Amino acid sequence: MAERFLDALRDHPLVADGAMGTQLYERGVLYTQNYEEICVTRPDLIKSIHKEYLRAGAQVIETNTFGANRYRLAKFNLEKRVGELNEAGVRIAREAVAESTAASAWVAGNIGPTGLPTLKGLTQRDFADIRAAFEEQAAALAGADLLTIETMRSPEEMRLCIEAVRATSDLPLVAMVSFDAFGTMADGTTPEAMADRLAQWGADVIGVNCGDGPAGVFDTLERMRGVGLPMAAMPNAGIPRRIEGRMLYMANPEYFGVYARRLIKLGVRLVGGCCGTTMDHIRRAANAARMHAHEGATTGGDGGAIRTAGPPGNPNHEPNDPTMSGGAAVEPAPGVRVVPMADRSPFAAKLGRSFVVSVEVNPPAGMDPSKAVAAAKHLLANGVDVINIADGPRASARMGNLALAVNLIREGVEPLLHVCCRDRNTLGLVGHVMAAHELGVRNLVIITGDPPKMGDYPDCTAVYDLDSIGLLRLVRGLNHGRDPGGKSLGGVTEFVLATGAEPAAMDYNREIARLRKKVEAGAELVMTQPVYDPAVLTRFLDDIEPWGIPVMVGILPLASHRNAEFLHNEVPGMRVPDEVRERMRKVGSGPVARKEGVGIAREMLLAVKHRVAGAYVMPPLERWEMALEVIEGVK
Repeated sequence: MAERFLDALRDHPLVADGAMGTQLYERGVLYTQNYEEICVTRPDLIKSIHKEYLRAGAQVIETNTFGANRYRLAKFNLEKRVGELNEAGVRIAREAVAESTAASAWVAGNIGPTGLPTLKGLTQRDFADIRAAFEEQAAALAGADLLTIETMRSPEEMRLCIEAVRATSDLPLVAMVSFDAFGTMADGTTPEAMADRLAQWGADVIGVNCGDGPAGVFDTLERMRGVGLPMAAMPNAGIPRRIEGRMLYMANPEYFGVYARRLIKLGVRLVGGCCGTTMDHIRRAANAARMHAHEGATTGGDGGAIRTAGPPGNPNHEPNDPTMSGGAAVEPAPGVRVVPMADRSPFAAKLGRSFVVSVEVNPPAGMDPSKAVAAAKHLLANGVDVINIADGPRASARMGNLALAVNLIREGVEPLLHVCCRDRNTLGLVGHVMAAHELGVRNLVIITGDPPKMGDYPDCTAVYDLDSIGLLRLVRGLNHGRDPGGKSLGGVTEFVLATGAEPAAMDYNREIARLRKKVEAGAELVMTQPVYDPAVLTRFLDDIEPWGIPVMVGILPLASHRNAEFLHNEVPGMRVPDEVRERMRKVGSGPVARKEGVGIAREMLLAVKHRVAGAYVMPPLERWEMALEVIEGVK
């Protein structure tokens, strides 16, 4: 069984299980208890969790032994029971596999770090003791099919652990590290360098686990794939937030499944979950693996499927996903002329030459768009330059925004059309944007889109073939006269390509890094999330100023104190300063509160007007007059 693991991994992606600690906590086991001891005090509980993961589609089950080394166990006076607890962990996992109605699975003996805060200043004797602790645990896990080392932040500790395992066991070894928000190990080691070290030290599979969620793990593994070894990914379910006294992870199973598919396309061969992931997350990952296997079986023949060679050095010849490096072509197709940005639309001609204002007017939830059209015409008559039309905002069910855009064009109103990646596959996105161009749309805002779980119909299936970066590359290719496959269109589209950004993002460095990728992919204008603190926007503008890209600041006038608290506490990327929320608290709600909200918005806009190309105003609850009050006298 152990020998066949690596063969199976090379043949097709495998799915590992998700978090054990999360499941124990959900079943009432407090963090103050030692989770590894539960292997002997409540073995049936551990076994039941293993079985649930097997039913969800897991093919690799990790033993409940992450902290079963003498250093971590000593905190609970359990350091003399290393052998007992690790052997129990393997036995329970074996029994779960044997008793499960699911297909056979591999048992992975799980090893975590010692928990020492740092290895700096330790003596050679200390290092020998750490290695001995890992040898002790690895020997006790001998009954497993493979070993997984997880959540190592220190390269030196990982080296000691791999040496200990190799001195003790000949089982296949999966070695996974965890990087910080800056994409480095604790000592600053980069993903590229760490991948080389893991290969040199003797890992059979290298990978990343834990972290700040699937997107961060994806970005890191993209940098580690050059060594040629199989890769593993076991991300957290995003960054946890404390809600009503509990730590809840915000990456829902649907989003996790989207990234599982992307990870597999990247070349990852073992996909599972870490902190916060559940059976539903693993079920989505298993679906992604099955979808990949089905696609591989159906694209090899000549029944109409497009053959696309993978990137150099890719032994699996994966399709060239535009979300990956490379993306859409930038060389114009033969015989076509790329239209300069300023010539693509009246809106583009104004950018950089005058202060521009956009106001958001969305399609109706019902059949009659006349109210939205009338509002847009009124806004245009009062100094607004272009009308933003969202694409199913907050995953709501509405009339398609292209219909409203065409209605506005007929009335002489210029639209700025949002296109999100949630609802259409790549073919659908190509058809949608080309149809929009034919119907007169020239300005696009490219976004990934809110997941359906946020909206009216949470069980709807999201597509997410592409994210915003991939779609930007695709449409940039259309602007250069080429379709996604590189073939000539016989002409060019003339889209202005805008994208979004969150100046107040919790992981600011990651937001800036991702925005850089969007600009490299073709974004020509940045439209920010609403900002209420001039200092936050100033930092953002300072950081991206060298890129030379125009910015429209997002302005959302607050409607009430409750509205301010909701935005601050519930909406990712939105921060309303204490003093602003206090101002809204004093006025409460109603007309007085709306007046105060407009005043706050105007103060923000006037404070930064000299540094931005324009404003993107999002009036609350279709109160379009508030938008006009915000911009009065500003242009």
